[in-house]
Amino acid sequence: MASTAERKSGGGRVPMPEQEPKVRARNFLEVPTGYTVKMAQEEAARCLQCKKPGCVSGCPVGVDIPGFIELIAQGDMTGAIRNLWSKNALPAVCGRVCPQEVQCEGKCIVGKKGEPVAIGNLERFCADYERENGHGELPPKAPATGKKVAVVGSGPSGLTVAGDLITKGHDVTIYEAFHKPGGVLVYGIPEFRLPKAIVAQEVDFLARLGVNIQCNAVVGRTVSLDELFEEGFDAIYVGVGAGLPRFMNIAGENLVGILSANEYLTRANLMKAYKYPEVDTPIPLGKNVVVLGAGNVAMDSARTAMRLGAESVKIVYRRSREEMPARKAEIHHAEEEGIELFLLTNPTRYLGNDKGRLTGMECLRMELGEPDASGRRRPVAVAGSEFEIACDLCIVAVGSGANPLLTSETPDMRLNRWGNVITDEKTGKTTKKGVWAGGDIVTGAATVILAMGAGRDAANSIHDFLTLGW
Repeated sequence: MASTAERKSGGGRVPMPEQEPKVRARNFLEVPTGYTVKMAQEEAARCLQCKKPGCVSGCPVGVDIPGFIELIAQGDMTGAIRNLWSKNALPAVCGRVCPQEVQCEGKCIVGKKGEPVAIGNLERFCADYERENGHGELPPKAPATGKKVAVVGSGPSGLTVAGDLITKGHDVTIYEAFHKPGGVLVYGIPEFRLPKAIVAQEVDFLARLGVNIQCNAVVGRTVSLDELFEEGFDAIYVGVGAGLPRFMNIAGENLVGILSANEYLTRANLMKAYKYPEVDTPIPLGKNVVVLGAGNVAMDSARTAMRLGAESVKIVYRRSREEMPARKAEIHHAEEEGIELFLLTNPTRYLGNDKGRLTGMECLRMELGEPDASGRRRPVAVAGSEFEIACDLCIVAVGSGANPLLTSETPDMRLNRWGNVITDEKTGKTTKKGVWAGGDIVTGAATVILAMGAGRDAANSIHDFLTLGW
């Protein structure tokens, strides 16, 4: 283990090995290949073990970051994963997809004068090491309370609630509408960024703890929340995400060759179209693909299209690079793989042939004006700047809304004007007694770790309710 003096004088960040861009752009294998033990310990030695660690305050679930990193530096990998599990039920997921650069790593003291400690890489290493070398020992559980909790949705917030409450001694059942658990982790995030085997391992961890997982169970259709209470559940958590596609409502939107990122990624990921011809799930293929939007979903869609054989992939975004909401690492990887960015560009209409198929789109050049309500500078059209982009497939990734499937069947659960569930910000309580909600169905589309943070707050509140009352 490195001494304090060695840590303070330590070198730069240990880069994580990756596939070469030209190779990975045509396969679905994970892009980063992971730290070795030596790499992880070298990176862990860069942590200064601050007395007031800013990194912890930047973590929505409050992981003891200096604690687990210190254990890695000491070579105690079992202790490190147990430390992580005490706050985070999904470390292998978070280590791969969380925006560490604006959360924990963004507040790292080492990063003030150089590169921050690679907290995400170390979290990933810790979880991967346990999966490959660990003994499968489970964390301790409190004695059974006899209380039953239903968790609707098996995305990151639902899995967090289930993991927290099962260890507190409550009986937990997850209801998942799809045929596989994991929510957005399996239908939204591609294999090359988050392998499905990793998600399955995290879900299996909860199952081994005793969580009952029921798939193909569409709460709101096959059973209502009130009927779940009648079946003996004492509390319910709603974490159904925000999977309702949004389009731009511009001319030509009914042409063949235009689809939502939600459908495209669900076909590619959950339904495994990326494994063709082993799996024959149909998915539109394009030679010249355009993706509208610049968030992580847009990057995932563009990089998936490239891997499915597109000759060119363009991302069209109406603001500049500085306003792109995607993680910097994802933008960097996309550009390395040959994806072009058409920034300050806004589509105005789709173009098609006499067979009703997409052939291109008309766009306007934009310039940035004054900031809007989001704090980002508002894009303004440049008069007379119309131009055309040829494309035979357009994937629309401009956000998603709240699916009303469950909420429309629960009139005593208040919604806001966008259809999101209204909750108490600190506890996740809804206006319906005994029901909590969190994640994207409350906030709209956000990050995995923020959904997990909401799940953590709700789990604590549910536990108080089950032991102390409403």
